[in-house]
Amino acid sequence: MKTAVTVLHFILAIALIAVVILQSGRSAGLSGAIAGGAETLFGKKKGMDELLGKVTIVVAVLFAATALGLAAWK
Repeated sequence: MKTAVTVLHFILAIALIAVVILQSGRSAGLSGAIAGGAETLFGKKKGMDELLGKVTIVVAVLFAATALGLAAWK
């Protein structure tokens, strides 16, 4: 059983990294001002960012739960 939880924890770690990398970064500075104008003109895919945000929360909670479970396992 502990092996299964460890494998699930590893898969969740990889999934969490992937989901965070897929999210669009927050623009800052001069490049953000230029890109912000383009986003206003052409629109931004907010639906995908919101979905990735929710998926990140779910995966992070599952990751934390498996981490606590493995830490408490005796």
